[in-house]
Amino acid sequence: MPDAPGPLRFSIATAYIDPSELTAIARAADERGYHAMTVADHVVNLAELETEYPYTEDGKRRWEPFTPWVDPWVTIGAMGAVTERLRFFTNVYVLPMRDPFTVAKMVATASALTGGRVALGVGMGWCEEEFDLLGEPFRRRGKRADEMLALLAELWSEGWTEHHGEFYDVPRLEMTPTPPAPVPVYVGGMSDAALRRAARHDGWISDLISTSEAADFRQRIEDERERLGRTDVEFSMIASLDDAVGLDDYRRAADVGVTDILTMPWAFYGGFDLDLQGKIDGLHRFADDVLVKLSSH
Repeated sequence: MPDAPGPLRFSIATAYIDPSELTAIARAADERGYHAMTVADHVVNLAELETEYPYTEDGKRRWEPFTPWVDPWVTIGAMGAVTERLRFFTNVYVLPMRDPFTVAKMVATASALTGGRVALGVGMGWCEEEFDLLGEPFRRRGKRADEMLALLAELWSEGWTEHHGEFYDVPRLEMTPTPPAPVPVYVGGMSDAALRRAARHDGWISDLISTSEAADFRQRIEDERERLGRTDVEFSMIASLDDAVGLDDYRRAADVGVTDILTMPWAFYGGFDLDLQGKIDGLHRFADDVLVKLSSH
């Protein structure tokens, strides 16, 4: 675990927001010093499912039918075009539901258009029916995603490359443009396998957890990173905390190894369902109340 935590960074979650509001929020976030904006991912929302939704106690999905799910990479391109410093990542992109070549092309293009301001946050997915619709196998998706991540790194490198693995056999080829900066890979998920996968890459994205749970997850990840000999490699812990509302709470989060807070900052000043101006006002107020004060100490 880091001996001396660095400045805590704040990223804005955009799930379920009206797509027409996103570029205005991005401009305001860019001006006020937020670190990043994140984009969630589903392709379709099926009316009936046999797969159990794993993230609520009663299995009810967290969104209502006809909630907007934007394409992450089109959206990141649009927000990147109206910002200069703000970064972007997916929270999370269901990687094994896609083919690696299309993913590599989209991410590299978004990186090229934003000057390298993108990261890839990945999850393994939970909805078997959505995999079926997209023509990708649900079984062994974790193993396949691991090979996809290795292949993505090769496709994003300069020059010719080829790949011969268990799932993908790729002849000598090149894919241009290459990202102008490294694309960090963050892994979402709460399982042991997800934590091990995160330890092999650049960061971990939590679901909604407490600060004490964050401390436990960080230690488990650090134990694995030590086993892998990666403790000297920079690692991001991106957490959604259900008990952090003030400066002291955020300082405690940094002390246990959280590097990034994922939040909807306007929710502290009127709830989640504000109009666009309410969201932007709340974003500015949170910056004054939290970002500025944390950066001055």
